[in-house]
Amino acid sequence: MIRSIVLRRPLLFILATFGLLILVNLLCTAVFFPSQLSAKTQQSVQDGMPFFPFRASTDNRKLEGHMFQDPKACGACHKDIYKEWEGSVMANAWQDPIYRELLKRTSEATGGAMDNFCIGCHSPIGLTTGTATARGPEAKIAEDGVGCESCHNISASTGVGNGSFVLTPQKNGRPLKFGPHKDAESTFHDSAYSDLHTKSEICGTCHNVTHPFNQLRIEETYDEWRDSPYNAKGIQCQDCHMTPGPGVTGNPGKAAPTGKERDHVFSHSFSSANSTLLDHFGKKEMSERARDMLRSAATIEFLESPSRIRSGETVKVSLRVNNTGAGHKLPTGFPEGREVWVDFKVVDSDGREVYRLGAVRDGHTEKGTKSFKAILGNSKGEVVDINVWEAERLLSDTRILPYGHADVEYAFTADDRVRGPLRIQADLYYWAFPQHIVDELLGKGAMTVDIVRMGSVSKEIPLASTSSR
Repeated sequence: MIRSIVLRRPLLFILATFGLLILVNLLCTAVFFPSQLSAKTQQSVQDGMPFFPFRASTDNRKLEGHMFQDPKACGACHKDIYKEWEGSVMANAWQDPIYRELLKRTSEATGGAMDNFCIGCHSPIGLTTGTATARGPEAKIAEDGVGCESCHNISASTGVGNGSFVLTPQKNGRPLKFGPHKDAESTFHDSAYSDLHTKSEICGTCHNVTHPFNQLRIEETYDEWRDSPYNAKGIQCQDCHMTPGPGVTGNPGKAAPTGKERDHVFSHSFSSANSTLLDHFGKKEMSERARDMLRSAATIEFLESPSRIRSGETVKVSLRVNNTGAGHKLPTGFPEGREVWVDFKVVDSDGREVYRLGAVRDGHTEKGTKSFKAILGNSKGEVVDINVWEAERLLSDTRILPYGHADVEYAFTADDRVRGPLRIQADLYYWAFPQHIVDELLGKGAMTVDIVRMGSVSKEIPLASTSSR
């Protein structure tokens, strides 16, 4: 009997392993090749996610465009808020030409498998009402991008990222708006207090992005904040991105003429860093606000540099870049585009360039540039800079943590032709997308990327006299 049990153990182990391999194969097929699943299996997978692979839900109700208010209707009472929103990246999320070209390419490359995933955060109402597709909107409400109702109809979150929110535009046939005030009243719509709207978690429903078929974490803005000292101090996303500008902590007034006087009215400009897109849409005030945000986010300083420079000798200069004002990594967001870098220059008294590293050449930061960014890769380990659907791994991440810093070092040689003193300058720059990516997506001349100088530091260093050698 004992021998029989012993003999069976290898057989049981083999059978269990074989069964596990079959299960893994089925799961991989379901995740990576959904088109190969039977219609019945696909339906069972999608029952809990009606807009699969996007995570939004609607309380098991079919939503139609007429259930949502046009933002202009909201603007009739909330004039200032509407004006702020109208000039924001949120309002232009669906119209963003870079996004639309990427959506088109993604749809074609994946046979539409990622359409819902890509549409949901840029036109939540368009997706949930079926009026936005990879080919374009079929109704005006879809063109409003992330409009008033996209946030103020969120009744709950079901998690973090990939659009994990519940949209509830009506209750008992009446329009219903969720917001941060317990005493809000309106004759136009019903109002409900939402603790979710006072916290970063509402931002986290979209501002964490995970590849739907291989689970690669593409954007982690919410997680970066969650794991930061900002969260520990109780500083929410809204405290920085829903104020009139950097450093402004209070904005007293009324949200509507008949509304209550508040100590703080949240700004709906959603100040961010994408000055390029705002410039493209002619939103000059908002693009300058974006540049203000960037200039308040970081500092750059000298750590070590020589007091004198001798010709023919190697000179070393070290610098520190500090993330002083961003409650997430610097930079954050779409990894294929966002980049912060140092442009380091040494010039002599005649204006002759002795050394430079960090210039933009042919739409790229030049090779060897000290830059801060995340780089994604495909299954072969090759860099992915446009075909985001092919991303399977994170190749590198040099971005700077909140309240963190990064040190960089430069080495150069001044030859005997230089005339002193030498001027050393380090500029800290940001762009939302490298120019070469925009040119590839839209064509040369279609959009000029705004390169923002976030900070700068410089000093003059004299040459050592020959007699002092």
